[in-house]
Amino acid sequence: MNEKMTYKDAGVDTKEGERAVSLMKEHVKKTFNENVLTGLGGFGGLFRLPVEGMKEPVLVSGTDGVGTKLKIAFMMDRHDTVGIDCVAMCVNDVLCQGATPLFFLDYIATGKVTAEKIAAIVKGIADGCAQGRSALIGGETAEMPGFYGEGEYDMAGFSVGVVDRDKIITGEHIAPGDVILGLPSSGIHSNGYSLVRKLVFEKAGLQVNDYREELGETVGEALLRPTRIYANACSAVLPCHEVKGIVHITGGGFYENVPRILPAGTAAQFAKGTWDIPPVFPFLQEIGSIEEKEMFSTFNMGIGMMMIASAEEAEGICSDLAAAGEKVCRIGEIVSSEGERVIIR
Repeated sequence: MNEKMTYKDAGVDTKEGERAVSLMKEHVKKTFNENVLTGLGGFGGLFRLPVEGMKEPVLVSGTDGVGTKLKIAFMMDRHDTVGIDCVAMCVNDVLCQGATPLFFLDYIATGKVTAEKIAAIVKGIADGCAQGRSALIGGETAEMPGFYGEGEYDMAGFSVGVVDRDKIITGEHIAPGDVILGLPSSGIHSNGYSLVRKLVFEKAGLQVNDYREELGETVGEALLRPTRIYANACSAVLPCHEVKGIVHITGGGFYENVPRILPAGTAAQFAKGTWDIPPVFPFLQEIGSIEEKEMFSTFNMGIGMMMIASAEEAEGICSDLAAAGEKVCRIGEIVSSEGERVIIR
């Protein structure tokens, strides 16, 4: 006699998925604004495009994930912060074009859905959306038995913003003499964690609960700290100042990200000592005996976002950022160069 089987017998518990949706609803609804035209549970999220006053509105989109930083969340069994990282990696990229973030979508995949864990992840995403001034209008939780290790998951995010075409920031007008302003990072953010984990857990043999005097906290606390989202900083500056270029410092550090917005014949010259480097970076550098150039080629080194503007605009930008509660440092300038694109002295 054939045994009757169900979807649950194959490892997919739709009831638990429904319970996860029920638990996450309160977090998601907190991100809604007057432009959200649907609730949870539809086949697509509806969002009214706010384009009043724009001559030629252009949508700007970005997508990213959290990467192997998720391994730290698994080790600590803490899941309510990595969603902030997911939002940050997407929204910060959209901001670099001068866009105003509008809405966000997420994708979470796991071997087995646990409602409380999924709700914690979505809480982090909602917290990130609040910081990123975005409505969380849709998402997907995929239960995939046998595909992920026990207790593990992956996630990705998708951000959409809008900018008037003549306000798009491209970097094409950057010129020698322009000032580079740096906005501090919160730490490692969400890049370089394959190297970080190898250094900390394999080479140094540390555990997430180990307290380190040089960090002033446990290893896990330093490594899991969420990525900063710079929506408030950009909203304080972009409506009233001409910013020629914005750089989100992600994987590849200074050397890979900064040249992406530099015109031919120019370079970014940075002055060491003009900003504070969080203790986690010298900690990692010492563990791995890493050369300084490699550090700046891998990590943000304490600067999560850069704004490039004329010397005249820079003073006003700094003033407005300070008034908005943002810390900003003058970290360098644009110089003429036919060779190196990034110079750190």
